[in-house]
Amino acid sequence: MDWHQVRDPQDPELDRLAERYRLHPLHIEDCRHRDQSAKVEESRGYLFVVLKTVEIASDGSLALADLDVFLGRNFIITVEDPKLQSARALLDALRQPDHRMRGDQMFYRIIDGVVDSYLPVLDRFSEIIDDLEDQVLDRPAPETLSRIFETKRNLILLRRVLVNTRDVAGHLQRTESDLVHRDMWPFLRDVYDHVARNLDLVEMQRDLLAGSLDIYLSSVANRTNQVMKVLTVLGTIALPALVISGIYGMNLKGLPWADSPHGTVLVSGVMLATTAVLLLILRLFRWF
Repeated sequence: MDWHQVRDPQDPELDRLAERYRLHPLHIEDCRHRDQSAKVEESRGYLFVVLKTVEIASDGSLALADLDVFLGRNFIITVEDPKLQSARALLDALRQPDHRMRGDQMFYRIIDGVVDSYLPVLDRFSEIIDDLEDQVLDRPAPETLSRIFETKRNLILLRRVLVNTRDVAGHLQRTESDLVHRDMWPFLRDVYDHVARNLDLVEMQRDLLAGSLDIYLSSVANRTNQVMKVLTVLGTIALPALVISGIYGMNLKGLPWADSPHGTVLVSGVMLATTAVLLLILRLFRWF
């Protein structure tokens, strides 16, 4: 079993391998035009599979890369994406000089390694969601809302990758190709189960994130209500004094204590008394 690792899709080595093993030109084009969806295609003499490797970038975004695999009777060709090192590290860890291993066995190990690499990403998203839940309860801010929407977009992208990968695993465990022996079907079914479990975890994380968004909106609404309540109470308390001072400010004749030398003190006392009565009424209504 010959394993050819192509580090760069633009490498002319890929053209030589395509001519040697009679690979379809459209599959070579898929290798060189990245950002393909995970898929599996059966061709004459080989299987062509596109897998997606994922990792969380330094800025918190989700980075995707293609890993293309050709499985033939006596060869495996892997085409990596030079943008990310996750696929290279995975393949270097799997590569071993054991020529007795069948191609479908090595093929299974590659797919299983890619699926297992999703778990650290899911764990990282769980940590991010836990942190967001604490923030929306303690200190909801516009930055928190931005992180919620960014994480939601990343989960949607990861869900699309998992759905396509699940379809690939489902197709492989039912394929009638003689390149995949029947004794490998249970192992491929195990890969399908792992992808399905990861997909369920993503759905749960999306529900938790939606709950965090609801908590954030509720917290902001409650804070706004508290501010409006304080402003309403302050405005209501100042209302009697404003009314009385407005009446006396119109210079009307015949107002009580208008000509009294103690008029200012008496009017101020009335203002304080009406304010105290209003505060008592608001207290009875439990406004504060």
